[in-house]
Amino acid sequence: MFNNLSSPAAYLSSRRSARPRDMVSPGPDDAQLEEILRLAMRTPDHGKLAPWRFVKVSQDARWAFATLLERAFVAANPDARPVQIEAAVALADMAPSLVIMIHSPQQSAKIPQWEQQLSSGAAGMNLLHAAHVHGFVGGWITGWAAFDETVQAALCQPQERVTGFFYFGSPGAELKERPRPDFAAKLSEFPASTDPAAI
Repeated sequence: MFNNLSSPAAYLSSRRSARPRDMVSPGPDDAQLEEILRLAMRTPDHGKLAPWRFVKVSQDARWAFATLLERAFVAANPDARPVQIEAAVALADMAPSLVIMIHSPQQSAKIPQWEQQLSSGAAGMNLLHAAHVHGFVGGWITGWAAFDETVQAALCQPQERVTGFFYFGSPGAELKERPRPDFAAKLSEFPASTDPAAI
């Protein structure tokens, strides 16, 4: 659907994320997912620190992930109703493929944490691009689970945090265009003033 590499500009101008709950099979197989992840790692990375890593959640492990989500949600919301728990755990069952991205900052005297966070964000965008050019749709979400202490403790080392949950599959619903920023409002020129004294 998105793998028309003969027109990269057309791809970039039409790329859209898909809602994970709308994704259907097929998703990437093991070989395709490995290639997608390898491509995602080809991202800006000042200092070659690779301050990110990926956790693959196979279909066979979805039940374990669902168990983690239920335990975490109930611990944080002891009065939760069954319908609320069901909605929280639904994160484990969406889309054919699921990869969790972890921001894994490295100690460096030269590369600040902010740059490492930027590298993680770039790797996340690369992950979506790589899935799309392989013919799949993708969606990057965070939500409650990305910030929950129980989930973080199960997935991350103390210095790490969840960057997001990445879902891949085939579109089960039409991908609708979303409002985009006003171009003129997001672009300015340097210097803002023609008066040299103001620089």
